Amino acid sequence: MMSPALILLAVISLIPFFSIIWMSFNDVSLMGGLSFDFSGLENWQRLFTDPDIRSSWITSLIYFVATVGLEMILGTLIALLVHSLVRGGNLVLSLLLIPMFIAPVIVGLLGRFMLDPSHGLYAWLLQTIGLFNGNILGNVGSAMVAVVLMDVWEWTPLVALIVLAGLASVPGDIIEAAEMDGARYPQLLIHIILPSISGILLVALLIRAMDAIRFFAIIFITTQGGPADSTKIIPIRLYDIAFRFFDLGYAAAVGISMLVFSILVAIAFVRLFKRQETTS
Repeated sequence: MMSPALILLAVISLIPFFSIIWMSFNDVSLMGGLSFDFSGLENWQRLFTDPDIRSSWITSLIYFVATVGLEMILGTLIALLVHSLVRGGNLVLSLLLIPMFIAPVIVGLLGRFMLDPSHGLYAWLLQTIGLFNGNILGNVGSAMVAVVLMDVWEWTPLVALIVLAGLASVPGDIIEAAEMDGARYPQLLIHIILPSISGILLVALLIRAMDAIRFFAIIFITTQGGPADSTKIIPIRLYDIAFRFFDLGYAAAVGISMLVFSILVAIAFVRLFKRQETTS
C-alpha cells in the first residue's frame, strides 16, 4: 500500500540527485537552451584547487563554530534559568521564543536597518559609548560578528526550548537527595543535571549544526558575502557560482561537497549517540 508513495518520493528525490551528479561532470550551458558538454573531472579538480572555495569553507567553519557554540551555551543557560523560576516561567518562555518565529529574511532586514550607520539604533548606541564608529556591516571584522549575533538571536530560543524539555525529565528525587547530602548547585549541575540531559543536548546540537551548514538568508540580505568576502560562507559562494556566473556544472560539484560534509557531520553525531547509549 505504501509503494505508490515510496515510488513518488523516489522519483522526486532521486532524479534531481542523480541529475546534479551528472551535471558535476559536465559544462552546462544555458545559451540557446540547456546543453551538456562532458568535461570529466574538470569541475572536481577546480573544487579542490580553487582558493575561493577554500576560503569560503574556512569562513563557513568559523561561522559554524561561532553560531552553534554560542547558541548551545546561551540556550542551555537560558533553559536553566527559566527552569529555576518558581513563577512566570511560561510568560518568560513565551517572550524568549518570539525571535524563533520570525523569518530569517525579516531578521536580516531588521539587522540591516538597526545597524545602518546613518539611522540605525544599534549603530548609534555603539557610536555613543565609543565602542565602534563606522559601518558595522561594511567592516571586515565587525560584519562577521554582526551576522553571527543575528543568527544567535534568532535560534538560541530553539536550543533553550529543547534543553528545557530535557530538564523536565531530570529525576527530582535524585536532586533532592543530593541537596540533603549538602551538594551545591554547581555540583548538581555538573554531576547530575548535565549528564541527565546529555542526549537532549546532542539532539539540539545536531539540529542546529544541520541548519548552520546551509545557512543563507541573513548573510544574503545583510552583506551578500562582503565586505571583501569576509562573510562569504559556502552557500553564498554556491549561489554566486550558480546564479551570478551561471557555471552550473561547477555549482553542482560545490553543492555535492556540501552534501558530503553534512553527511559526515550526521555520521559523527550518530556515533556520539551510540557511544552514549553504550556508556549509559
